Amino acid sequence: MAPGLAPLALPFGPVTWEMVAGVVHVGLAGAAIAHILLHKDDPRSALGWVAFCALFPIVGAVSYYLFGVNRIRTRAASLAPTGAFAVEPAPIHPGINPALGPELQAFAAIGSRVTRRPLLAGNRFAPLKNGEEAYPAMLEAIAAAQERVLLASYIFESDDTGRSFVEALARAHRRGVLVRVLVDGVGERYSLPWVSRLLRREGVPVARFLPPRILPPTPYVNLRNHRKILVADDTGFTGGMNIGDRHLVAGRGRGTRDLHFRLGGPVVHQLEQVFREDWRFATGERLSPRPAPATAGSAHARVIVDGPNEDLDKLLQVLIGTISSAREEILMLTPYFVPPRELTTALAAACLRGVGVRLLLPARSNLPYVDWATRRLLPELLEIGLRVRLQPPPFDHSKLLVIDGRYAQIGSANLDARSLRLNFEVNTEILDRETAGTLAAHAHALWQAGEPLTLAGLDTRPLPIRLRDATAWLLAPYL
Repeated sequence: MAPGLAPLALPFGPVTWEMVAGVVHVGLAGAAIAHILLHKDDPRSALGWVAFCALFPIVGAVSYYLFGVNRIRTRAASLAPTGAFAVEPAPIHPGINPALGPELQAFAAIGSRVTRRPLLAGNRFAPLKNGEEAYPAMLEAIAAAQERVLLASYIFESDDTGRSFVEALARAHRRGVLVRVLVDGVGERYSLPWVSRLLRREGVPVARFLPPRILPPTPYVNLRNHRKILVADDTGFTGGMNIGDRHLVAGRGRGTRDLHFRLGGPVVHQLEQVFREDWRFATGERLSPRPAPATAGSAHARVIVDGPNEDLDKLLQVLIGTISSAREEILMLTPYFVPPRELTTALAAACLRGVGVRLLLPARSNLPYVDWATRRLLPELLEIGLRVRLQPPPFDHSKLLVIDGRYAQIGSANLDARSLRLNFEVNTEILDRETAGTLAAHAHALWQAGEPLTLAGLDTRPLPIRLRDATAWLLAPYL
């Protein structure tokens, strides 16, 4: 019994505080375990949470409530007029598109069946390298907007770059443009003052996505909106770049490289739809859709949304399907590589079919423990033919997939459990030989500058290093 605490005197005998704590633990752990068994899809994750709740009194159940509950109904909340969760599933759009060559039909069919969004013709994509190219183009689009500016960012810092965006958004708002800004409730806290406060001072409508709270505690603190979207009238921007000085690389010893994209054409309408659904979920305000932009290029494209809601595992299914359809070459550029087992199996199968699979990783990311876990899982892929090269500093945060020089995928998602299971992400698939060829050339140039990572090099690491990497790998589902 705890010092100074007397047992409770009840008619049926004394009750100690240890007994009370035990009853509370059993009740909380039992409720949490029941929820885990009924709602967790991955048995490995479920088993880990069951053990944690059982072995750590009260702390385990509370931790599961805060970090383990990962299913919410964003689309139901955004589309159902009464707030009811009964939403009719969207129809499957036909995968056969006469405008596509036969080599792209399989890719088109996979995306159609998984996303239930149409593949749209007439799009244009322009890659923008680092903040030096992306930020001026984005600010110019905001300045030119006449009707609407919609901006979503995971990290939106209040440094010099962030303040230039705040000023541009405020000017657009003052001249009568409809402006809406959505920032992640955790991502905006990377800098002070919070950018949402700066925007509110300027009168710009801004919302935070699932902001963490202490009272009442937020049950979805582990679920973050990692999407990066800017729609200024008929022009769209998306990719992996946040807003802040960190993505300015030229003339700096440090900085974070990244790849962003300017979009034109009907696919911008799909990007806007994603923002409108997120905004509706965060604020309750329903924004009316604008007409789809006119054709602006020759690329077929489609937006892929993924998150711990109705869209769970959609991106993973598309990735597995498209990798399984590869016949010649797969180029993958990602800052973090701790994928689920299903994805590594698809990559292994591609290697065994004779497809050249090349993976570009940073020599050192901003998350060392993720790098450690990656080093533990790579040997089995290297053994069967996957090739890896490490990019020298500065850290490259880009995400890019190019298959057979015909199909490309860009967006916000990393190849790890957090992106593919916990975060709200948005990617765009591009079915166009010209665009895919340009992106493949970019990846090949980075490949030539990279340092090969070999199986021999990993096998000769000291034992303490290998044990450290293996320990990090055990935590891969939670990284």
